[in-house]
Amino acid sequence: MSARLHPHDLIDHALTEAGSLARELMNLVQDELDSQPQHFQLREIWRKVRGRFATDFEGKLIDLLQTGRRGDDPLQRSPVSRGSLDGLSLVDEHQALQDVALAHVTHTAEEVSRAELHQIGNFFAALRGIARARERDNPLRPALFAHALRHALVSSGLGGQAQYELMRVAAGPLAESLHRLYAQACATLHAANIGDMVASHGRPQADTYAQRMATGRGGLGRSSNPGTLDSLSQRVEVFNSRPQALTSLPPQRDPDAPAPFVRNAGPDMLSRLYDQILADPRLLPPMKGLLARLQIAVVRLARSDANLLRRQDHPTWALLNRVAAHGMAFDRADDPRLVEFLRFMEGEAQFLVDSPTPTALQFQQVLARVDSHVDQQARLAGERNALALAALEREQQRREWRELVREQIDHQVVGAPLAPLVHRFLQTNWVDVIVEAMVRHGRDSREAQGAMEVVDAVLDSLITPRDMVEREALRMRLPVLIERLVAGCDSIDLSDARREPPLTALMGQHARLLRGLPALDPSERRPRPPQPASAPGSAPSADEIVRRLMEERDSQIPSMWLRADVDRGELPTVPTQLYSEDNSPEARAALQRWIDSIQIGRWYHMFIQAEWHTAQVAWIGEGRQFMLFVGRDTDERLPLTRRALEALLANGLITALEEEDSVVQRAVDSLISDLDGG
Repeated sequence: MSARLHPHDLIDHALTEAGSLARELMNLVQDELDSQPQHFQLREIWRKVRGRFATDFEGKLIDLLQTGRRGDDPLQRSPVSRGSLDGLSLVDEHQALQDVALAHVTHTAEEVSRAELHQIGNFFAALRGIARARERDNPLRPALFAHALRHALVSSGLGGQAQYELMRVAAGPLAESLHRLYAQACATLHAANIGDMVASHGRPQADTYAQRMATGRGGLGRSSNPGTLDSLSQRVEVFNSRPQALTSLPPQRDPDAPAPFVRNAGPDMLSRLYDQILADPRLLPPMKGLLARLQIAVVRLARSDANLLRRQDHPTWALLNRVAAHGMAFDRADDPRLVEFLRFMEGEAQFLVDSPTPTALQFQQVLARVDSHVDQQARLAGERNALALAALEREQQRREWRELVREQIDHQVVGAPLAPLVHRFLQTNWVDVIVEAMVRHGRDSREAQGAMEVVDAVLDSLITPRDMVEREALRMRLPVLIERLVAGCDSIDLSDARREPPLTALMGQHARLLRGLPALDPSERRPRPPQPASAPGSAPSADEIVRRLMEERDSQIPSMWLRADVDRGELPTVPTQLYSEDNSPEARAALQRWIDSIQIGRWYHMFIQAEWHTAQVAWIGEGRQFMLFVGRDTDERLPLTRRALEALLANGLITALEEEDSVVQRAVDSLISDLDGG
């Protein structure tokens, strides 16, 4: 007699086991740290965490499980960012490290308990009446426990790197503990005589690309032995060398059939390849209809272009890959952006179909127009955030720009008759005014250029007039100059106590000029800094230069730094932080090439903020240090730093939908497999 199984029994059992699971995990992590010498430094960090770890882990896990028991997704997240600058949540390398650790913990547990998770997932899918199990419908999936683990470490106040390292250490122990929990759940299913049912319900077929990408398991690269058009040609030659194989092929259907991959390659091979393209399960029905329509032009091109079936980089295949990759980014056929794209492609497809003898150049032209259209639509999607992100990127350059502007002003004011307060004001406060304008409006903006021009205007205003005409001209210029100075002070909220003294000193200098006196009283001239004795005619040493620079005050002109005969290459330097040993030049070059290949409009699949997203590049900042991705939900914003992208790429958590496992590549691989099997 079978036991009656309540839908909540598996979750309730996990709730009762939460405390013991937390304590077991704590002890297993301790054992792992003690048994591995390379974890010596982590032991002291873990000692500080251990006291609260079990309580924090258990509390978070219970909260997540109870959410699942109510029928909600425990890991349901609101869109990452919603439009406004205040809503943007920048994903930097620290956030990316957390995502890498979460993915590692989840993947480790999934690999250890793959069979058990299959049955548990099918059980909850059957309860929901879903034909195929979806990972997010399983309220006991490993991702919940990975989140509880991260919460327990974050609550302890650890730094990002320490959290990352401890999560990777805890991945194996957590997978071991979960395997026991999942085995008990499967035993409960079998005791209720539904084990066989859930083992077969929605049984997956081959490990498809979509399934691998949805779970983040090994789907970020091509197959280990990908096929190419050349390798397909070789297999066709072998295939045609077998008399029995030739007799099994269908007869020639049309005298205008496309040229084979190689001479005597066999009839209708292009049609067979195209059939494999249209059979791709990732394509929505409207996309299959579009590609089927393009087949007419592809067949016509094959009659006159022998390179079509020999070149993997032919514009025809590039166009099919680009169109298919864009379509695969959407999960609904009625998505407005997909509908708009199909409407655009209607005219482009008609252009190719109407040509009785299409050429590779025409396919290349259509590809360029598709790129331009996708680029424009992506920019529009990210337009409302572009200004905010550009300002965010410029904010990161504030310190560098401040040094450059300060150095530039130092050059400008050399020898100028500036009162000490005015000199210091230009070197400090006005540098902030210029940099603030650069951050707000752009480095080369009109506002930034105007703030820089004020320095020249101040210096020009201190030139002694030669006659009454020049004095009157100066008198007319001064109100405008003072107004610009006040506006600049307002832009950085400079207090009256800090702005009034230098502005008063400047106006005093102007009053002297208007009375026919020099701008600076000889008694107010700043003395040159004392120079140590050196051998006559000999250049100062590098140590002397550094010592003199250290002795100079902010209100003094750094004369030695500005000397034309100073070789800055001789100055003692502090070595910059070196890359880690595993960051080889080859690896850095590969990362650089990948970053450089990112284009607006391309779609990527990435693991961000603890879940997988399919998102399109909508904005790329200066120097490619910041990028904005827009998700399938147009309100979903994913601003990422370059370092975050590099971290995701290095750990296999981001891939381009087009370059990786393209629709044409999959068709070639499938056809090669069919030929080899024959």
